[in-house]
Amino acid sequence: QVQLVESGGGLVQPGGSLRLSCATSGIRFDIYAMAWYRQAPGKQREFVANISSSGRRNYTDFVKGRFTISRDNAKNLVYLQMNSLKPEDTAVYYCYLRTNLDYWGQGTQVTVSA
Repeated sequence: QVQLVESGGGLVQPGGSLRLSCATSGIRFDIYAMAWYRQAPGKQREFVANISSSGRRNYTDFVKGRFTISRDNAKNLVYLQMNSLKPEDTAVYYCYLRTNLDYWGQGTQVTVSA
């Protein structure tokens, strides 16, 4: 059974940093691309970043230069390092995997507030 479990969210002041982690199980992790999405209150879920099995990265424009996605294939983990956080980054952040099915984690809350 495929499972994705996010962690690392919390409350941070504007300009601060957080690192999110997504632990995966039940798949051969190293052959799949992984992604992070987020959903703010009252808004649709939106793409943040993804990383291919070979390590190629893509980011949405509003996080370029601030967020970094990475993966550790030995540990079946994907990370999202978030720097220079802004109040508009406040959202629930989700880990996403697509095989022949779509898999989502339960999400981790990130709140950026003074």
